[in-house]
Amino acid sequence: MRKDTMDYGMIGKIEKAKRYAEERDRICLDTLAVTFDGENNPHAVKFEAGQWHCDCDFFQTRGTCSHTMALERILDGMIPEGVS
Repeated sequence: MRKDTMDYGMIGKIEKAKRYAEERDRICLDTLAVTFDGENNPHAVKFEAGQWHCDCDFFQTRGTCSHTMALERILDGMIPEGVS
């Protein structure tokens, strides 16, 4: 196969990926670990076992924070029902 020959298998995968990205209900988040670049410091944010965790001071006292709330908005529809 020549290098300049179109890879039809890859084209099919790219199209499927685009469709999957539009069908967010296919995705259910189980575990996630991110570094959230906050205004003052970076923060370690995790979602595991249906619970959010953040190392910022506000989360430690309130159980939620701007970092977890932002991720909830970004991941809307991909977190199991009843989790906040």
